[in-house]
Amino acid sequence: MKKNKLPTWGYKFLKPILSPIFKFWYRPTIENKEYIPTEGPIIIAGNHKNIMDQCLVIIATKRVIHYMAKNEYFKGPFAWFFKITGCISVNRQIHDKEATSKAIEVLNNKGAIGIFPEGTRNKTKEILLPLKLGAVSMAQKTKALIVPFAITGDYHFRSSNLKIKFGKPFKVIDDLEKANEKLKTEITNLLKEN
Repeated sequence: MKKNKLPTWGYKFLKPILSPIFKFWYRPTIENKEYIPTEGPIIIAGNHKNIMDQCLVIIATKRVIHYMAKNEYFKGPFAWFFKITGCISVNRQIHDKEATSKAIEVLNNKGAIGIFPEGTRNKTKEILLPLKLGAVSMAQKTKALIVPFAITGDYHFRSSNLKIKFGKPFKVIDDLEKANEKLKTEITNLLKEN
């Protein structure tokens, strides 16, 4: 089995510095973080409302989470940040096989992938945008567990309502459409519970 080639040193170096600042600034509530397995391949998937959403997942677990992020982030002034923290660049204009291949490699090496299956931030009044099949497809191919989550509340200084809640992990045993519907139901239920 190949060793994961994505860099993690930046993630491991910056997390202990940035996590306390994030927690102080936003005062998030984290529920059911014990549902995140401490080992084995996992895909952490949930709703996407703000550019800071991945931070809530990162502070909830000791594991290194390789986030799939749009390739525009890798071309701007903060490209270095996304590269040294082990993010995977995704071209959303195409079916990005290279990005999928990198994510599958991480999972085959018993790593953790973070993904927003909506594909973009939800700026509508809908509770959830239609989910793309990437998360369940990768889970099926690698036998990874999917850990659903839901984020609610606001990113304000000393926020009183910012929350992330995790659901019980599950394996993809049905066809992809059924599995994707299950993921959608899990995230929707968590959103309603919040």
